Amino acid sequence: MNTAKTDAIEPGAGAAGEKTILGHPRGLFVLFFTEMWERFSYYGMRALLILYMTSHLIQHALDGGYVFGFGVLKTGIETVFGPMAIQPLSSQIYGLYTGFVYFTPFFGGLLADKVIGQRKSVIIGSVLMACGQFLLMSEVTFLPGLFFLILGNGCFKPNISTQVGSLYAPGDPRRDRAFTIFYMGINLGAFFSPLVCGTLGQVYGWKYGFMAAGIGMIAGLCVYLWGQRFLARDHLSRTRAGEVKHEPLTAKEWKAIGALVVLCSLNIVFWGVYEQQGNTIQLFADRNTDWTVFGWAMPSTWFQSFNPLFIFVLAPVFNMFWSWQAKRKTEPTSVTKMAIGAALLGAGFLPLMLVTRGLGETEKITFLWLAGCTFIYTIGELYLSPIGLSLVTKVAPARLVSMLMGIWFLSSFFGNYLTGYLGTYYEKMSRDSFFMMLMILGLLTGAAIFALNKPLKKAIGNV
Repeated sequence: MNTAKTDAIEPGAGAAGEKTILGHPRGLFVLFFTEMWERFSYYGMRALLILYMTSHLIQHALDGGYVFGFGVLKTGIETVFGPMAIQPLSSQIYGLYTGFVYFTPFFGGLLADKVIGQRKSVIIGSVLMACGQFLLMSEVTFLPGLFFLILGNGCFKPNISTQVGSLYAPGDPRRDRAFTIFYMGINLGAFFSPLVCGTLGQVYGWKYGFMAAGIGMIAGLCVYLWGQRFLARDHLSRTRAGEVKHEPLTAKEWKAIGALVVLCSLNIVFWGVYEQQGNTIQLFADRNTDWTVFGWAMPSTWFQSFNPLFIFVLAPVFNMFWSWQAKRKTEPTSVTKMAIGAALLGAGFLPLMLVTRGLGETEKITFLWLAGCTFIYTIGELYLSPIGLSLVTKVAPARLVSMLMGIWFLSSFFGNYLTGYLGTYYEKMSRDSFFMMLMILGLLTGAAIFALNKPLKKAIGNV
C-alpha cells in the first residue's frame, strides 16, 4: 500500500488509460459537458430572473397573489433599506439569490473534503438544482425554488471545478489551458440558454423558460453519471484507502492560503460590477436598447448571449497567445493576469458611459453599443476568472482544495450581493453616472491587485 507523505491529488487516477482528446484527458470533456449543461440551466434562469420579477412576480404578490415566503423576505429587506419600489426590490432579491448561490460552495467544499467526496456532492447538487428549476414554474413555489438552487449549487460548484485540476499532475503546464477549455464549456451553455430559455420565457410564457432550464440540468447529470470512469478519484476516497497521509499545514501552505484569501477579497468588487449584466444592464437592454435587425426585433434576453459567445470565440485565441508568450517566457503570472482582467472590466463600461450621456428615459441606443462594451469586459473576464480557478488548484493543499475553491466562490457571494446593492442606484442616478461608477470600481480593483502583485507572488510563487 502506498503511504507516501504527499497529499497531492493523483492525476488521472481512475481514468481509462492515457488516451487524450486534443492533448487533454478525456475526463476534461466529461466535466466540460456536465458544466455546460449546468450553466445552460443557471444562465437560462438568470436571463429571465430580473425581468420576471419586475414585470410579473412582485406585482402579482403585491396584488394579493400568493408567493410563499415573499412577505417575510420583503419585510426583512425593507427593514434594513426602507420601503422599495418594484425595481430596487427586484435588484435586492436578485443580489441576495446570486450572492447566496456563491456562499454555499464553501460549505459544499467542506462537505466534499471531509464527508462524502466530490463525486457524490456533484450528483446531489445536480438533483437539487433540477428540482429548484421546476419549482420556479409556479409563482407559489418560486422562492423555495431559489432556495433549492442555492443549496444545489453549493454542492455542485466547488466540486466540479476541482475535479478539473485533479486530472493533472502538479506543475503540468496544461492546467491553465484546461481551465480555459473548461471555461468554454461554461460559456457554451451560457450562450445557448438565453436564446432557448429567454425566448421561451418572454414569448411563450415564463414557466416554459424555467422548465427548459430544469431539463438542461437533468442532461448535465446524465453526462456526469455516464462519464464517471474517465474522472480522477477524489481525494477523500484516496485518503480513506490509506494512499495518502496528512501532515499539519506548513508555513508555506498557510502563506498560500492567506494570499488566496486576499485575492478573493479583491475579487468582490470585480464580481459586483461584472454581474450587473444580469441585473441593471439587462434592464437597460430591455428598456433603452433597440434590438431591431432588418425589421425583426430580437428578445432583449439575447443580450446575455453576447458574453458567452465572445468567450467561446476569444478563449482559444488567448490560449494560443498565452502559449506563445510562455514559449518566449513572457507570459504574465496569474496575479498579473487577474489585475489586467479587473482593469479591462472597468474599461468595458467607458462606451456605455459616453453613449448614455444626456440619454432620455425612453430613448434607445443600438444594441451594438452593448456588444462593444461586452466585448471589452469579456476579455477582462478571461484574464481573471478561469485563471483564478486554475490558481486555486495550483496552490491549495490538496486536502483542502474543495474548501478553498469554496472560498474563491465566496468572493462571488459578496460580489453578487454587491451587484444587488449597486443596482438600487440604477434609477436614482443618470445612466452615464451609473456606468461611470461601474467603470471606476473596475479600474480601482485592477490597480489594487497590481499594487499587491509583489507580496502576493512572494506568498504563492511565480505561478
